[in-house]
Amino acid sequence: MTRPGMSVVVIGVGNRFRCDDGVGPLVADRIAALGLCGVVVTETDGEPTRLLDAWEGATVAVVIDAVRSGTVPAGTVHRAEAPLPGGWRSDAPPPASSHGLGLGEAYALGAALGRLPARLIVLGVEGQTFAAGTELSDAVAGAVDGVVATVSAEIDGAGACA
Repeated sequence: MTRPGMSVVVIGVGNRFRCDDGVGPLVADRIAALGLCGVVVTETDGEPTRLLDAWEGATVAVVIDAVRSGTVPAGTVHRAEAPLPGGWRSDAPPPASSHGLGLGEAYALGAALGRLPARLIVLGVEGQTFAAGTELSDAVAGAVDGVVATVSAEIDGAGACA
């Protein structure tokens, strides 16, 4: 959960024991290790009410999750943004989370309850393998540095310590 007055939260969504589904928590770990001013980093399994709790009080929430669109190669990073008020802002709807219920449901619930951050940025990393295990596929592992850089740029743009 964010702290009162917190401007930016980074949320790694996933399961560390389902191969590529662990990319969100891994990126969150890497962002947390940077010790960025004004940024809270957390991890969740993607259940909608836990997502609402995770971004509560944040002006900007950056969510990282493994996704399955089936239309692009593994390791591709999708970006979608949902400003208040309104819906998703991207060239296409966000790809499906690898979880049964996830970001779409959390967004709808948050909108209905008035519990959305002013900006919600979703970075979905196209996964390849979701079997039991802790190793990312080569394609997803190869995307991690770029996702960390993208999250860092989003945080810089949000002015967490301005």
